[in-house]
Amino acid sequence: WLSNIAGVRVDLLPGADLIRPLCFLAASMKVRIALLGSSDETLAAASSTLASQCPGLDVALCISPPMGFDPSGALADTFISQLEDEDIGLCFLALGAPKQELFAAYAVSKLDNLGLVSIGAGLDFIAGTQTRAPKFIRLFAAEWLWRLSTNPRRLGLRYARCIAVIPRLFWSALKVRLNYQIASR
Repeated sequence: WLSNIAGVRVDLLPGADLIRPLCFLAASMKVRIALLGSSDETLAAASSTLASQCPGLDVALCISPPMGFDPSGALADTFISQLEDEDIGLCFLALGAPKQELFAAYAVSKLDNLGLVSIGAGLDFIAGTQTRAPKFIRLFAAEWLWRLSTNPRRLGLRYARCIAVIPRLFWSALKVRLNYQIASR
């Protein structure tokens, strides 16, 4: 939506849509993967499903952080050490926004040979513990509304914090458009 305001075309590709293609690629390249986030049960189910769908996939590590996990604290350092010790090449982060992005930025500052992909509830969708929004809702980039309606107590405050930055982003997008229009005259 903001890219339209800025006048810049951007394709939306949710993290949940990246999981299987990246797993097939990781399997073909013999890259060890890790799943970080969600619950132990979800991680086990998602790992099993992905391994059966992607022959040769090596899900070498599954980590379920506790509630209140600090993405740049001591436990994050422990997880980063585990990723390094297990020679993980690709880590799927299912911590939710913005925690997964904060952890990715922190981890990449410590490990330069690790790919990190933020996938939100992607593992829950694969494990069948959550239902993904219908395709027509995804076409309007409104999957977050679907998820909010299905779990308002858990996601309400998180989404409210994310929504709070929209006015600033709106003005930034508008400035991009106006600067482009001025420069193209």
